[in-house]
Amino acid sequence: MSGTFVGMPAFPRAAREAVGNTTLRGNLRHATHTIRDKRARAVAELDDWAALREAGKQIKDHTLRHLDRYLVQVEEAVTAAGGTVHWAADADEANEIVARLVQETGESEVVKVKSMATQEIALNEALEARGIHAYETDLAELIVQLGKDRPSHILVPAIHRNRGEIRDIFRSEMGEWGRPAPEGLTDTPAELAEAARLHLREKFLRAKVGISGANFVVAETGTLVVVESEGNGRMCLTLPETLISVVGIEKIVPRWQDLEVFLQTLPRSSTAERMNPYTSMWTGTTDEDGPRTFHLVLLDNGRTDTLADEVGRQALRCIRCSACLNVCPVYERAGGHAYGSVYPGPIGAILSPQLRGTASEIDASLPYASSLCGACYEVCPVAIDIPEVLVHLRERVVQGGPAVRGGNRVVLKPARGHAAERAAMRAAQWAFTHPGALRTGQRLASRTRRLHPRTLPGPGRAWSGTRDLPAVPAEPFRDWWQRTHGGKGGAK
Repeated sequence: MSGTFVGMPAFPRAAREAVGNTTLRGNLRHATHTIRDKRARAVAELDDWAALREAGKQIKDHTLRHLDRYLVQVEEAVTAAGGTVHWAADADEANEIVARLVQETGESEVVKVKSMATQEIALNEALEARGIHAYETDLAELIVQLGKDRPSHILVPAIHRNRGEIRDIFRSEMGEWGRPAPEGLTDTPAELAEAARLHLREKFLRAKVGISGANFVVAETGTLVVVESEGNGRMCLTLPETLISVVGIEKIVPRWQDLEVFLQTLPRSSTAERMNPYTSMWTGTTDEDGPRTFHLVLLDNGRTDTLADEVGRQALRCIRCSACLNVCPVYERAGGHAYGSVYPGPIGAILSPQLRGTASEIDASLPYASSLCGACYEVCPVAIDIPEVLVHLRERVVQGGPAVRGGNRVVLKPARGHAAERAAMRAAQWAFTHPGALRTGQRLASRTRRLHPRTLPGPGRAWSGTRDLPAVPAEPFRDWWQRTHGGKGGAK
């Protein structure tokens, strides 16, 4: 099992298979509709939501513009507070650092806070290869791990599972990982949660090493912030003797004051709560409380390359709330696994192809995993214009062109399979820059419209197979304007 799922089929094929799974579609429809309806009510409580959204956008954009300065400030502040900072250029380097730090403690088990960054780099698999067992403690992540599954949602990784499936997973798998499920376990939420609590409590009390990510890192103090709903994260952050946090470099905010914005927008956009039940903050180490040793691993893994893209860099504003997933009609029907990444849905469709590049078939297909309806942009609490980035990445896939990969400026080749699209766009460009030819073509199309097919031939068959081909008007607009207005008004 790969944390990034590279090697999966391209999105259209994976989605076609997922859409045929009626149980999956039912689970997703129920969960996403419930979450987004609750979110809408929570957001409506704030009269200044639009101002908070704009403030979050401005804070993130400012930080990204001055990221070099704030990264240095974070390192200085964390070091001054007793922590140790490590820099990881890519997933392999990050995994090597974490594995070495765990081995230096002499331990072979770690407990983990829910972390998208560690999933992105496939840390669990890397640790397993070194003989280190990583135990997920978030309830949904535990379900995914016990079921030998992959996460399918940013906030609720097991959203594709219903209660009956979770009960069966607990009954059959818990005993292999630790304390078995209670006899006679049913699918009631209270019993499932209690089974997970009993199973995890042993691991919390035994573990000497904890691994986390972070929702935010405050540059001025070196403080890390984790927000969660269950309390498992706080157990991981406070009980072990050693804490290792793997954090993407885009998670920095400059000041404590900036947290005021995100601690209002994140919970409402993710869990539809006014505030998270557990907000844990730590700054370095202290002799009186918490871990005695703290390591911060700052992860690049394609983020610097993404930052170099003036259009695509806005994806780095993402605070991982998952609101875009819950309103996306494509995600609701296809589910998260079809995206071939730990970042599914609309944000995954723009983030994964930038972090990983568009060389693979799955990454080249992700910018097309959208209807461009714009619902994702409307709910994003940091105003990421996802449709704009999708169109930008589609152009990159079809046309190739300049980009930054691995810190170097390169010229990307067009992806395979888009020759007809490129030819059509070149023909359209030529026609639109030659008004006489365009006028002649429009008149010819109008006069022959009775002969036009209802579906497109060849490669266009897939497009017209699910859409009505627009009917050609009986008269071109220019001719109509000339006839009704006598050419007045500037039409040419």
